[in-house]
Amino acid sequence: PPDAPSVVRLSVNSNTSLQVDFHEPVCVNSAVVTKYKVSWSSSPSFSPMLGEIIVDDTTSPQCNITGLTSGAYYYVQVSAYNMKGWGPPKVSIPACAAPSSWRDIDGHPPRLRGQKEALDQLLGQIKEAHRHCACHEQCKAPTQGRKHSVSKSLRHLFQLTSKFVKSLKRGLYLTSIFYRDDNVLVTPEDQIPIVEIEDSYSSTLMQDFLWFTKVSYLWEEISWLQQCLSPSQSSCSCTLQTRLKMLQAVSQLQGMLGTQDLGQVYFEPIKDKHGNALVVLLKDMNACPNLDGVRWTQLCKLQLQRKSISSPEEPTALDILLITLHEKLAYHRRSRKLLSPGLYLGYLKLCTSVEQIRVLVPQKLPNILCHTKIRDNSNMSREEWQWLQALSCLDEALEMDQDVQSAPHRLLNDLRSAIKDLMAQINVPGNQ
Repeated sequence: PPDAPSVVRLSVNSNTSLQVDFHEPVCVNSAVVTKYKVSWSSSPSFSPMLGEIIVDDTTSPQCNITGLTSGAYYYVQVSAYNMKGWGPPKVSIPACAAPSSWRDIDGHPPRLRGQKEALDQLLGQIKEAHRHCACHEQCKAPTQGRKHSVSKSLRHLFQLTSKFVKSLKRGLYLTSIFYRDDNVLVTPEDQIPIVEIEDSYSSTLMQDFLWFTKVSYLWEEISWLQQCLSPSQSSCSCTLQTRLKMLQAVSQLQGMLGTQDLGQVYFEPIKDKHGNALVVLLKDMNACPNLDGVRWTQLCKLQLQRKSISSPEEPTALDILLITLHEKLAYHRRSRKLLSPGLYLGYLKLCTSVEQIRVLVPQKLPNILCHTKIRDNSNMSREEWQWLQALSCLDEALEMDQDVQSAPHRLLNDLRSAIKDLMAQINVPGNQ
């Protein structure tokens, strides 16, 4: 029979489960190990035995023991099997552990529990209140703008060309880039779909842009938001007029592209020296259903076509967009990646101004704070959390915990190396 597994590590997975990781025996005595047996007990003598699991997958030597009692200590051992029989058991390091979670002490429920429901309920309440509001009655009544919109729509009937903008002529514009691999959705004239928001933009564009970023999470509610803002169109507030025009441009783009979801806002508008500003939306169509009657073209073809008609000395916002579109698409793909499960060390660095808060993020994952992985097990046990809360600096940690096999000591070592990695990533000198 084989020797005992070379290493058996025990860690706390949740307040009802433990995780056991083990390595194959150093000596298998000339017969391949085909399975492992994980046994657990509430006694160090393993009598009585509370249960056992057979692990047949030798390529992934680990196992979760579930359904345990929170706070009770369990002893674990693992033995290996080959065609000659079972080898001797190896006791885990540490020899025992109690299922627990830092939440047992902290007492806080998970952060995201019920948040979406609460937000949906708030939106419902606002809509309900707005339905009986005087301003809602005003926007139902015919306004003077009605004649203007009718004459505008009649004018469009006699125009052969589409409503999409082909070239920018000083103003604020909106574009939505739908992409599938390296192909981009284009208009019948082989242009990126662009609509005009207004023929100029103010110095407070950043505030309107940040507001628009929030609106992009409510694509289905655009017509309702327009109704909310319509009564204020006659007011003298330039900000509200700009925001209403933004909603009208969105509504126009949704109608012409035949979809409500226009994608995610790129984190900054593109400005040029000609007085143009372009707000860019990006949407990955790989997992989306096909749109009817649309044209796709290769991005490189679109860039070459634009190069032949643009002036490189003074590029417009549209030229800048096409030149940098590869980078923007790569950024958008990166910003939708998720981290693999695990326990992470994060670093929050803020830069605040009057109108916005900016945070430091890694180049590769711009949707997540600077971070490094401490370990694969995402749970922190009660014992580890109490130890960590009692720390004031890492130097005193060694005095606090002399037992090199204990969970806090292993966490300390993992934490030290994670801090070292993270400080190197964000260029923080060691003495800080």
